[in-house]
Amino acid sequence: MSESSSGVNTSSDSLPKSHTSQGSELRDTHTPLSVEQSPDSGFVTTPLPSHRFRFISWHRLEESDVRGDQLACPRVREGPTEEELFLRGEQYAPYAGERRTRRREDEGQRWEERLQENWENCVELNLSYQDLGDPYQLENFNRILRRLIRVERLQLVDNSLRDLSSVRLPRCKYLNLHRNHLTSIRQLPKMPEIQHLCLSENSIATLGELALLGATPLQSLTLRRNPCEFLEDYRPRVFSCLPKLCVLDGIPKLPEDSVPSPISAASRLCTIL
Repeated sequence: MSESSSGVNTSSDSLPKSHTSQGSELRDTHTPLSVEQSPDSGFVTTPLPSHRFRFISWHRLEESDVRGDQLACPRVREGPTEEELFLRGEQYAPYAGERRTRRREDEGQRWEERLQENWENCVELNLSYQDLGDPYQLENFNRILRRLIRVERLQLVDNSLRDLSSVRLPRCKYLNLHRNHLTSIRQLPKMPEIQHLCLSENSIATLGELALLGATPLQSLTLRRNPCEFLEDYRPRVFSCLPKLCVLDGIPKLPEDSVPSPISAASRLCTIL
């Protein structure tokens, strides 16, 4: 029997039977239990029963027939492998269904998983905030993007994306790439039907490559908080590259945006009195 700093008895004898029985059930399912003492209250905390599923994608759960096109904002980031968890010092024992899934080597079972993902039939999808911190996670993410042949509205906010030039989105009309690491228009996916494009909070510094979007039906473009926003004649130059553009950074095209304002050589001179 032990007593915490706040006087709360943390002995297993003092816990309700329901709590102890639940703990034994979790131990039977190989869920890692870590007994920690809160510095504020002194109460014992244990992981939730769902803790063992924290790295599992929905299509790897047993008896799950949910398809990717039925999810509005699915988590597609791959979890760490058992070897990586071991190197991190985490004790993680995969549940039986996951072990069986990892043993599937025949192409038939893998094909069933791909069919359950069903990315080809997604029309609207939000893949934001996926926390793609490892190369294998980014590789899997790009694999999914290449399958989005019917998506029309796609959200990819805050994913640290650097290059999507190998991706083609033939039906995409709305794409949100807010807060990524893009430095060039050439790094965008191929989007022949794009109408609304958000590139705010990236690292795009030049405007010359905007002409690559000239053949698209682009109507609105957002470039806020990019280095190019501070270029001289920023708005007229954007509309010059994209004559069909109607809205830039949420502001409709103005008469003064049609032609860059001429700056005479005299106006550049500095008069010292």
